[in-house]
Amino acid sequence: MTAALDYFLMSWLDPHLMFLTAAGTFAGIYIGAIPGLSVTMAVSILISFTFKWDMNSALAVISGIYLGGVYGGSRSAILLNIPGAPSAVATGMDGYPLAKRGEAGAAIGLTTVVSVFGGFIGILALAAAAPLVSELALKFAPRDYLLLAMWGILLVGSLSGDSLAKGIFAGAIGVLIGMVGLDPMTAEPRFTFGTVTLTAGISYIAAMIGFFGVAEVLVQLHELHIKAVRQDVSKILPSFGLIRKYLPLATRTSALGVVVGALPGAGGDIAALMAYDHAKRTVKNPSRPFGQGAYEGLVAPESANNAAVGGAYIPMLTLGIPGDAVTAVIIGAMYIHGLKPGPMLMIETPHLFWFQVGSLALANIFLLIFGLTGIRIFAKIVEAPKPILLPLILVLSAVGAYAINNNPADVYWMLGFGVFGYFLKMYGFQVGPVILGIILGPLMDRSFRQAMISAGEDPVQFAGEFLTSPLSAAILAALVLSMASQSSWWRKLRGKRDMHEPLARELEDSASAGNV
Repeated sequence: MTAALDYFLMSWLDPHLMFLTAAGTFAGIYIGAIPGLSVTMAVSILISFTFKWDMNSALAVISGIYLGGVYGGSRSAILLNIPGAPSAVATGMDGYPLAKRGEAGAAIGLTTVVSVFGGFIGILALAAAAPLVSELALKFAPRDYLLLAMWGILLVGSLSGDSLAKGIFAGAIGVLIGMVGLDPMTAEPRFTFGTVTLTAGISYIAAMIGFFGVAEVLVQLHELHIKAVRQDVSKILPSFGLIRKYLPLATRTSALGVVVGALPGAGGDIAALMAYDHAKRTVKNPSRPFGQGAYEGLVAPESANNAAVGGAYIPMLTLGIPGDAVTAVIIGAMYIHGLKPGPMLMIETPHLFWFQVGSLALANIFLLIFGLTGIRIFAKIVEAPKPILLPLILVLSAVGAYAINNNPADVYWMLGFGVFGYFLKMYGFQVGPVILGIILGPLMDRSFRQAMISAGEDPVQFAGEFLTSPLSAAILAALVLSMASQSSWWRKLRGKRDMHEPLARELEDSASAGNV
């Protein structure tokens, strides 16, 4: 126990390791805030500089960049409605309306605090329940990932505003875009129309920047005459009462983030969207309607995607299986330094496990410090006159799209998706489901075909396995309930119940007054 504590505190007591963790966290926050410069890209580039470093130094700075980058994507989502990362798509749904109300400082302050809270929940789960959660992750078969992907696609009901049909249509467009490229099973070209350029697929980051950034610029052109809203940055740190109010929601969504983050290939993207859906279904009296600046719409996804970081480390360290794209890169870094993540890691090098937990905890503390600084400067971005701000957003979007692969074609895709997203918005379609479809479509396609192969391509056996497996049956039941809750009859029933509740309360009050 003493040895574990010593390794846990190693990065806290060594000034060199502490500096590297702080530098990585600071860099991660501001890299994550730039659309197109993903955390995966930052970690990949960093690894090339750590070949001659010792393992502890490399892991310390990687931990900081990972945690900081996941959080950093929320800043551009709140201020400009351009998510710096896919996991910040849900954050922008209520964060940007808050910025338009002049509450960008309060929104960023709240996201910082709940992100740090979610991060600590994920780290606690990594330290205390790594073997248990990794065993649960191993039980997930391809059919379970298929159900999770379908469940995620069905979340468009929570992201599509008033029209579920429009949300499903937008999600189907995203799935179609995500299918472009080589077939993952047979390497046959799909939807490439004989063009070699399309065989590599369409970058979802370029699509995300186009649908959110460029489309928003085109929409804002209609409002050039409206002056920018002055941001209130007098109070950034949320009050204790506000934090206590949202603590139960943040705890639930953090636990969800840990579990989803531990599922190989899922990660913070799906965790944030599922958390947002959970909040929208369970919070009865939000601070504002969801999509119009509800604080609950910030608390849920931000606590979940940072908790998913600790969750993603669980299968990586205990099983050698990456939880997401970033941990896949980190596994490569470990092999470069002569380590073998997997079941023997805890036996042969237990000190590495506790050092990693300590580095993540220290990075989370630096996240709180750096996350609450610079907000006043960032808030000035929203206050800039639109004739200056809109061209700046276009330039930033173009740079971010080009930086993905250093390919001008990504810039053209970004512009094309921006124009398409503009017309979608003009006709009442939300662009969030499109990005969700692009991300989850390939996972759904791959999992379906793997599940069919494991069932011997027998449709009857394939369908029967969903009912004979307890885990699959539980997920299927949750999916069916999710579909039922989005149906029109359920909404009418809920509307009648909500309509009768005030009347019943009024009658109770009258009866109480009469008794008195």
